[in-house]
Amino acid sequence: MKVTVCELPNSWTESDTYWNRLIHHLEQEQSDLLLLPEMPFFQWVTRSNVVNSNLWEQAVKAHDVWINRLNQLPVELIIASRPAIKNNQYLNKGFVFSRDKGIIFVHDKYYLPDEPGYYEASWYERGEENFDVIHINGIKIGFLICTEIWFTARARQYLKQDVDIIVCPRATPESKVDIWVTGGKATAIVSGAFCLSSNYNGPNTQKENFGGSGWIIEPERGDVLGTTSLNQEFLTLNIDINDAKKAKATYPRYVKE
Repeated sequence: MKVTVCELPNSWTESDTYWNRLIHHLEQEQSDLLLLPEMPFFQWVTRSNVVNSNLWEQAVKAHDVWINRLNQLPVELIIASRPAIKNNQYLNKGFVFSRDKGIIFVHDKYYLPDEPGYYEASWYERGEENFDVIHINGIKIGFLICTEIWFTARARQYLKQDVDIIVCPRATPESKVDIWVTGGKATAIVSGAFCLSSNYNGPNTQKENFGGSGWIIEPERGDVLGTTSLNQEFLTLNIDINDAKKAKATYPRYVKE
């Protein structure tokens, strides 16, 4: 199957410029799966430690609008996360959009940072502790949203569920790009699954930009098959899901606990 990752400025939804570029890329590449960054359809609200419920509600409404446009993208599966309000809880909900099934909510972000640029634990609550795979279109997909990638026991948990792809929609800083790619490699190796990630680029806080570098990483050795950049905002590669199935039988995946 063909999979697409990306890096986008946090302001990308202010016009249709990037949206149209994305449509063109997907048409040219005939991708099967698109991964977008974390909460991609509004400004990154958690950059400030001043919590504003009105701003969160604006983010929720903006995501409603853009999610209703997802069927304009010529791709079968679209994956991201979104801000939500459920039973008076503010949540970051991972979802898969399928042309056949619409929006399927899969996983709420559970591990939340709280530091300059990323005051997430201040803005919203952790979801239920659910790290199950979704079975869709013959593949098994697991979510590790941004910070969750550092909890490697979850990658091992996905290994036991025979996962094919782990997706990591994220919003991460420029100063730590290499560290995050290392986390993606570790996730792929531990889980025996392809690891896909998309991120923002450009301004976040006055002191630091987002780091870009979306990636596609293979499951056997954790080799990076490709990354995005400012000059290549979209990356599409052909992957063989059977490689993930084969990796489950090799070191270190086969070792019993």
